[in-house]
Amino acid sequence: MESDYSKLYAGSFIVVQLITQNLEKEGITPIIKDETESARLAGFGTATYGFQELYVHSSEKTKAETVITSTLEGF
Repeated sequence: MESDYSKLYAGSFIVVQLITQNLEKEGITPIIKDETESARLAGFGTATYGFQELYVHSSEKTKAETVITSTLEGF
């Protein structure tokens, strides 16, 4: 199945939240995929806690990449 969304970042919950805030300031609403939370809600455990993936719509990809790059430069 093809998607109109692209994964632009995967990493720590804290960094994903910071990137999300910066994207939202620019009018971009990302989708966050959190396998840990999904597993917890289903009653399963997982070894990777706090790892998330961040996706944006293809039409916002270029602008989002710029925001993500500038956010990560602060680390």
